[in-house]
Amino acid sequence: MITLRPSQERGQSNLGWLRSRFTFSFAEYYDPQHVHFRHLRVINEDHIAQGTGFGTHPHRDMEIITYLLAGALKHRDSMGEQSVIRPGDVQGVSAGTGITHSEMNPSPTEQTHLLQIWILPDAKGHTPSYEEKHFTAEEKSDRWCLVAGKGGPSGAISINQDARLYATLLGAGKELSYDLAPGRYAWLQVARGSASLNGVELAQGDGVAVSEEKTLVLRAHEPAEVLLFDLA
Repeated sequence: MITLRPSQERGQSNLGWLRSRFTFSFAEYYDPQHVHFRHLRVINEDHIAQGTGFGTHPHRDMEIITYLLAGALKHRDSMGEQSVIRPGDVQGVSAGTGITHSEMNPSPTEQTHLLQIWILPDAKGHTPSYEEKHFTAEEKSDRWCLVAGKGGPSGAISINQDARLYATLLGAGKELSYDLAPGRYAWLQVARGSASLNGVELAQGDGVAVSEEKTLVLRAHEPAEVLLFDLA
């Protein structure tokens, strides 16, 4: 079964410095039909204005993944980590017993465009940690590139949950398949471009919840950047 979550039906917010679209309930936006999917709690598409961002704020007991699409993001946290990530970089924060952090757009001229992803952890009270890794366009070109998973398999970002996150840059007219193991679920999110999944048409910003499907076949109508979550 494939259930479409159309882009235009997502929640939205415009704070001037921050424009967001919410796949699931978040902050002031609440939709009882879209609170989470399995352990996947948040997919926010954020546009952050130049020279602005999220000031220091706390988190705990959440696996937080940031997927950069354009611009840059400057990170600083209570663990002493400082960095600037750019497109191709994936950032992972395991908030565990508690952290504070800030995420700012350091550019005076460019907006930052990203997907902010939260996954519920497998237990409370993990030791907080920070990680970032770069994945090249070649690694993602017309193939599923594992960017995050439990324990950091195959060089991916490590998360504390039985979930895997893949990314692909799929060329126009290209197809890519994925076999979903029995009892597993999937969420697919189109970050850019347009495609179809098992015949279901998908535009930029669309997502789909997948259950009881054995094989997923993704076909790009134009160059597309797509994320796939394999979930327990």
